[in-house]
Amino acid sequence: MLAVLVIMAAVAGIWWWRRRSQRRVLESQVLSEVDRVLALWREQPQALASALHQLLRRGALRIDPLAAQHRGDAWRETLARVPVDASTLEQLLALETAMYRPSASLDVEGAAGATRRWLQLAWREPASSRARTLDKVVEVRS
Repeated sequence: MLAVLVIMAAVAGIWWWRRRSQRRVLESQVLSEVDRVLALWREQPQALASALHQLLRRGALRIDPLAAQHRGDAWRETLARVPVDASTLEQLLALETAMYRPSASLDVEGAAGATRRWLQLAWREPASSRARTLDKVVEVRS
């Protein structure tokens, strides 16, 4: 009986370790995408804002399956679901303005850093909160 418990604990430990390792690899790939976009579009703030905004949209799908459809206040609420400080949230919201206005100013490093912070926290969002979101989607559709 003890041997079975030890084997089950070992299997659970290996499963947890592999899952955690895979999640870290994927997280580093997401964050390196921010660096790639920054290197590619640093001199073109409007294109950079658009690319960072697209990364945010893709990351938001992890916490809300309808995030790609959100606009305005709904998009702000989606971003606010990840626990970031107010200045980070403001920098993320400024991306939308910079995307559509060529003359808009954009703090390139600040925007990239804010996107990186938000994506990192969104990536670590527990699956249980995604399940709550899916429950809400089902309730809305019913």
